[in-house]
This record gives sequence, C-alpha cells and structure tokens, in this order.
Amino acid sequence: MIEAVGLTKRYGDKTAVYNLSFQVRPGAVTGFLGPNGSGKSTTMRMILGLDNPTSGTVTIGGYPYRKLPNAPRQVGALLDAKAVHGGRAARNHLLSLAQLSGIPARRVDEVLAVVGLQEVAGKRSKGFSLGMGQRLGIAAALLGDPQVLLFDEPVNGLDPEGILWVRNLMKSLAAEGRTVFVSSHLMSEMALTADHLIVIGRGQLLADMSVKDFISANSADFARVRTPDTEPQQREKLTAALTEAGGHVLPEQDGALRVTGLPLPRISGIAHDTDVRLWELSPHQASLEEAYMRMTQAAVDYRSSIDQKAGLMQPLPPGVQPPVPVPGQGQPGWYAPPPPQQGGQPFSPQGQPGQPPTGPYTAPAAPPAGQQPNPYAQPVPQEQAPAPAAASAQAPAADAPAAADPTKSEDAR
Repeated sequence: MIEAVGLTKRYGDKTAVYNLSFQVRPGAVTGFLGPNGSGKSTTMRMILGLDNPTSGTVTIGGYPYRKLPNAPRQVGALLDAKAVHGGRAARNHLLSLAQLSGIPARRVDEVLAVVGLQEVAGKRSKGFSLGMGQRLGIAAALLGDPQVLLFDEPVNGLDPEGILWVRNLMKSLAAEGRTVFVSSHLMSEMALTADHLIVIGRGQLLADMSVKDFISANSADFARVRTPDTEPQQREKLTAALTEAGGHVLPEQDGALRVTGLPLPRISGIAHDTDVRLWELSPHQASLEEAYMRMTQAAVDYRSSIDQKAGLMQPLPPGVQPPVPVPGQGQPGWYAPPPPQQGGQPFSPQGQPGQPPTGPYTAPAAPPAGQQPNPYAQPVPQEQAPAPAAASAQAPAADAPAAADPTKSEDAR
C-alpha cells in the first residue's frame, strides 16, 4: 500500500504539491488524474524517492522507498519510457537491471515475452518507436515481480492492440492482490481500467473515490425525450406537464427535450396521462470525461483561446465585394448547392451555354483533321466526346490551314 500524509513540494516560489494525503490500496487499479502541471509526476517522483518532499511523508508498505530492502524487488515503476541508454540492446538493458537487483537472468527472457519484444531483444533501443519503448519500460517494471507498480502514461504511443493489452495487464496485476497506481490523460481508457480515482488540481487533492461515485458526484444525469416532429403542439403539451410535475425541461437542437429532476417511469406516466406519443425516451449518463472536465475546469493552468488572426487578413482589391455568407454553411448536414443555370442549360464556365467548358483544367478538344493527337492529353469524358472522325474530315476546323491547290505554282502558293 502507498500512503501519503501532508505531502508538500516547493520549487523556489512555486508550490507543485500542497498538503496532499491519500492511500493507494492493493487489489485495485487506482487512476491518478489531473490537468497538466497539477503535480502528478512530482508526486510519483516523491513516492519513488527521486525528489525529497518539502514537508510531509510518503511510504510504501510503511517504509520510505529509500529504506526498502532491495526496493526493485518490491516496487516497479515506469515514469519515462525513453530513460534507456540508446546504444544498449533491449535484453542487455534488462539484464543489467536484473544483475543490480539479484534477479535471475531467465527472468529477463520471461518479461520480454510478456511485453512482446522477444523478436527485437537484440536490437538497440535507440531505434525503438515510442510504443516499443513503452513496452520495454513496462518489462523493466515487471522485472522483479513486485507487489507495488507505478505507471505514468503507460499507453502513450501504443496501437489499439497494445492499449488493450496494457488494460488487461493492469487488471490482472490488481486481481493478483498487487497495488497498481496509473497516471493517464485518456479518460476513456481510465473509465475501462481504473476501479478507484485520485484526482488532483494545482497540487491539491480534489477527489478520492471510486469511478462510479466520481461520475455520479460530478455530473447530472438526464432523460432524452422526443415527440413526433410533425406535431409540435404535443411537444409543448408535454413540456408544460413535465414542468408542472417538478421537472426541468430544456430543448435540444434536433427538436428533442432534455429532462432532469424526474425518473424515466415518471416521465412515461406523465406522457401517457397527457395523451402524448413518444418517439424516444432514453436515459443519458455522463462519461468519466464529462465528470472530470466539470470538476477540474477551475484548476486548468493552460487554456487555449480563439485565433483572432489580427493583422493577417489581406485587404480586398478595389471594387471587390466581400463574399456573402451562405445560410447554414458549416452546420452539420450542409452541402454545397448545385451550380446555377443559364437559359435552362447547365452553366459552363468559360464557355457558351450547352457547350463543353474550356480552360486550363478541362479536357483538350479533338485535334484538327489530319493532325496526330497528343499522346499525353487527358481522355475526353464520354458525355463530352467529339464528333466522329468521318464528320471531322468532312468539315475541317475553322482555324485549320487551307489545303494547297496543286494547279498553282510554288511561287503562287
């Protein structure tokens, strides 16, 4: 078990962690959440004795990390996947760690097989991708078969198969009675992996509870109700009845209603009593991401703003009108309208109505009679195919040179 009591860490005039107290119990995957700069990495470094706390204590099994006998056999950690000598092969890296901790060499091959790196065990780690580096770091954490494991962003760079493997690995380690402490920014993955959550913001504890309780405490569930779109009077009738019954009704953009304060059976009963037909009645439960964003919105240090593009807009040439906004453009389901019509014929840019368009990006016209076609020209579409060759030979192009008269002399020609 990991226990922190009044943990505080200051770097000069900046307080990274302040009066932080929590427990990470065995037998469960505990997620460690917080915005960037909230002190998660600093806390994990103090747990592993890499940083000394300004005040407070943090222990593993009742002892500070530095006082644990043969700590690598009891605690495994992955804080930085790239903290490996790039010129050293994967197996040699793990072998050196095993020799320092008195771990048999056969264990190196075992963990390489667990993380799926046995085929690249002899390759230098500097050529590893981010995902391969993560797997090597996890192998190093598992090397001593420890009872306490700490992982900082373990799924960074992994493909979907690797993410699923890490998720199942964490769950299996916790099922064996180990203490598993995982820091991550992927809320969807934490919702599937973690059993318990510790959330901090600006170095202070915000929540220490199960995932289910965290979502329930930091979100508002609601019911989604839809009536026939062709009968707006029924929606208004139902809205009035639900409001009178103590519910709070808000309209959705697609015409549905968002109802809070009333359970689904009560909403169904009110609709039946008021003789209103329902096309939809479904519950909506907030996700871990929604609950997390609601809790930590006041503890975010780095916020983005809208790009104003000040001073970058080019002035329009004289006489040019600004483009007229198209109604509905940019909204979901909007498509560009068809090209305009001219005199009942399709509009042909740079051409006459009803004639094939011309221009630098259109298909070339048919060559004059007697002239070889360009072998590099683009083929003409079927609907714009030129006249038959025989007709072209009977009616030469207007700009083709006239045929020479054999009765005239060379000078006359």
